[in-house]
Order: sequence, then structure tokens, then C-alpha cells
Amino acid sequence: MSALTLLAKTDCHINAGCAFPAPGLHSFQFKPIFTVGGVEFTKPMLLAIICMVIVVGFFWSAFSKPKLVPGKLQLVGEIGYNFIAKSIAGDVIGKKGKQYVPFLMSIFFFVWLMNIMAIIPLANFPSTSRFAFPVALALLVFVTYMFLTFKTHGFKGGVKNLVWIEGLPKPLVPLIVLLEFIQNVITRPFTLAVRLWANMFAGHMLIVMFSAAAWYLVTPSFLAAVAGGSLLLAIGMTAFEVLIQFLQAYIFTLLAAIYISGALEEAH
Repeated sequence: MSALTLLAKTDCHINAGCAFPAPGLHSFQFKPIFTVGGVEFTKPMLLAIICMVIVVGFFWSAFSKPKLVPGKLQLVGEIGYNFIAKSIAGDVIGKKGKQYVPFLMSIFFFVWLMNIMAIIPLANFPSTSRFAFPVALALLVFVTYMFLTFKTHGFKGGVKNLVWIEGLPKPLVPLIVLLEFIQNVITRPFTLAVRLWANMFAGHMLIVMFSAAAWYLVTPSFLAAVAGGSLLLAIGMTAFEVLIQFLQAYIFTLLAAIYISGALEEAH
């Protein structure tokens, strides 16, 4: 239960003598909503499923029966497709990027929608602030990266693509091979997951903090002005978070495209 929900349920204010329950890790923990086949479904899991259904449903409706003169859904879908195809796949991967547009589109809109859930009434939580979701997405990108690397270059060429740099002095070869291995095989999936998770975790925490503070400080006394300041900060942080939600989805997809591009290119 989040600090804001707790305050609302207990009607806790500063002049009521109750301590301010600062948000913490408990703000990201949820009791199971229901259980199916022994699997407990929590709010973040349910929101992720809803986001998946929305993304698949929207693009299925938009492109199942395409028309020469597009309707509203098809027009919006084409704008989204062109954005990914030109700004990410085309610019990063090049001519070979066209076949990876559906994959990159799925990642971008799924991540973006999960991020947006943080500001949707009744949802009010980004599933990407739970580390398991960014990890699963990063592993999906990483497996794709590895698969394309070895499919394109074979086993020997794939290993060379991952760790080898031409023209190095022989004494530096072992060190650089080790560093390239760490960077391409270990660091990439880790940083890809942490970057998305940390930004959404911190953003949600700040919004909860200032919202809870605004509720806690609302009293007939002069502290109402302080509550107003906290409320303005909460609104400002929410507006800023809208930008961050888009940027994190874009950066995640951009990095996925960079990894795919690297897998398709020859070794250094």
C-alpha cells in the first residue's frame, strides 16, 4: 500500500498527531488481486497484461484491413510505424532495419504504455518500476542481439564480433578482449534494465512523496500554504514524468536498435 493511499484511508494530517508515513519499498509491493492455477496476479502484472492487450489490439485494429485512404486508427498507427521505422530503425540500422521495425515497435509502445500507467487514474503505477519487468525486456533484447550475432557471422565470427578489435598491440589483446566481453555480454543487458527501472522507480517515488506530503500538510492553519507547495511540486513532477516516460521508452528502443545494428555489422 502506498503512503498516499494510507494517508487517504486514515485521514492522517499533521495536526492529528500521526507521524508522516514516508513512502518506501512498501509503495511498490502489492497483495495478490487473484490467483489462477497457483499463480498470484498482482497489480503490476495485471497492468502489464492490460498494456500488452492494448498494444496488440490497437495495431491489429489499425492494420488488419488497411485502406488506401487511412481511417483514424490506421492514420495513428502509420504515424507510430513511421516514427520507429525512420527515426530508429532507419537511422540506426540502415537498409537492413526494415525487417526489425515490428520488433522495435512492440518494444517501444509496450514500454511506453507501461510507463504511462503511472499517471492513469486507478492504475497509478508504472510496471517498469518493478525490476523484473525491465530485466525480462532487457533479456529479450539481449537474446535477440546474441542470436543475430551468431546467425550473421557464425560461431567464430560471432565471438570475434563480440570481443575482437583489429590492430591492437599484442600486449593489450588479453585486456581488451576481457573488457569487450564484459561490455558486450555482461554490462549491456544489465545497464539496459537498470536504466529503465531506476528512472521509473525514482519518478514514481517522487510523485508519491510530494502527493502524500500535500495530503498530510492540509490543515486549516498556515501549513495549508506548505501543502499547496507540495501539491504544485507533485503536479510539476507528474508533468515532467510524462516526458521521462516517453524518453525512457525511446532510449530503450534506440539501444535495442544499436545492439541489432552491432550484431549485423562486421567485427571492429
